Amino acid sequence: MSQMPRQAALPTCPSCAEPLDAGDRFCGACGYDLSVVPPHPEDHPTLTMNGAAHAAASDSVPPVPPAVPAPPAPPVAPVPPETAGWSTAARAPAQAAPAAPVVPAPGVRFDRPAEPEEYSLQAPDPRVAADSAPAPEPAKVCVACRAGRVDDDGYCENCGHAQPRERDHMEAEPGPLAAVSDRGLRHHRNEDAFGLGTAVLPDGSPALVAIVCDGVSSATRPDDASLAASRAASESLLAALPQGTHPQAAMHEAIVAASHAVNALAGEPATAREHAPHQNAPACTLVGAVVTAGLLVVGWVGDSRAYWVPADRGAPAARLTEDDSWAAQMVAAGLMNEAEAYADERAHAITGWLGADAYELEPHTASFKPDRPGVVVVCTDGLWNYAEAAEEMAEVVPLDAAVRPLHCARVLVGHALDGGGHDNVTVAVVPFPAPPQGAGSA
Repeated sequence: MSQMPRQAALPTCPSCAEPLDAGDRFCGACGYDLSVVPPHPEDHPTLTMNGAAHAAASDSVPPVPPAVPAPPAPPVAPVPPETAGWSTAARAPAQAAPAAPVVPAPGVRFDRPAEPEEYSLQAPDPRVAADSAPAPEPAKVCVACRAGRVDDDGYCENCGHAQPRERDHMEAEPGPLAAVSDRGLRHHRNEDAFGLGTAVLPDGSPALVAIVCDGVSSATRPDDASLAASRAASESLLAALPQGTHPQAAMHEAIVAASHAVNALAGEPATAREHAPHQNAPACTLVGAVVTAGLLVVGWVGDSRAYWVPADRGAPAARLTEDDSWAAQMVAAGLMNEAEAYADERAHAITGWLGADAYELEPHTASFKPDRPGVVVVCTDGLWNYAEAAEEMAEVVPLDAAVRPLHCARVLVGHALDGGGHDNVTVAVVPFPAPPQGAGSA
């Protein structure tokens, strides 16, 4: 096929590719400003994106034959402000007509300042990080099925099992003494509480403190009453003993402090009484023990008890407290023997307690000087109902109770649960060391 002879190539507009006349400053078709035409493709532009601009220009535009004369150079135009960030070579005016204008790659503009391909993230403000909410705690797992999550109401979402409350089972072993409290098998909550601690007497010898309280179920908020009383009594003892107060006097003052703490709970809003108008003020019983070198002091109000169990089981065990109860009064008055009195349905009706509606506060205290080592068992009636006599209690106490008090407390609680667990069960085990020479007997 024959071909028409090729005409000399004319300059074209870099924007619309229309032919240009020599000396044009603006494109007659699109108005493009010819003063900002990019330089010869042999000059590498300062701004490139992965080399695409230079490659596209050199590949798409054919070179101009050298026979074509160069058009006169256009006048130098002022540099537009948006090119302030370019290099000097990029914005210098051309001295001769460009042999082949560079067509910009599609989507790339050379009249914008350079921008980074990636933007660095601002470092976190440590003040904001400190104020941010802590990470949520891991979900609680059901104690029954070990698979389901526990909802806010305390029930497993998988098997529906009610989860134990924090006070349903409590254990503590601060040093050589220990205590265990359990809800039992029949009650819907644990209304018992205990307080343990150790103190240093002015002569440098140690003192062990144990307080056990039993909330009165027929009163309002019995769990709050027992908790307030146990805390107040133990704190009072631990503060008084290092100051040189005699343990028996310190026990008396601790019971008074516990009574004040329970009485304070009666000052509840009147609206609270509207929901339970026939209930009494918060109330509880209390029993405590203080063990020092050669001296054992107990104190109580109500029917919670303390027992002495010697390490030598050949020696007799003893009950150290007398109940404030209807049965105890019948026995003391000689109207019934102990078996008859405790068989009566009124046996556990208490005649003394801590609370705003108590008849009169009568703290009981007693001191003993055992002549041999052993343990003191401080407990609520949830335990002694299943081991009432001192001999029965001694049979349940393990032989190594003095060196393993927590194990002993667990065994005693287990004995009550095995017997039926009709009540809350709380027991503290306090070792009594070998007394110095010349100590009296219990």
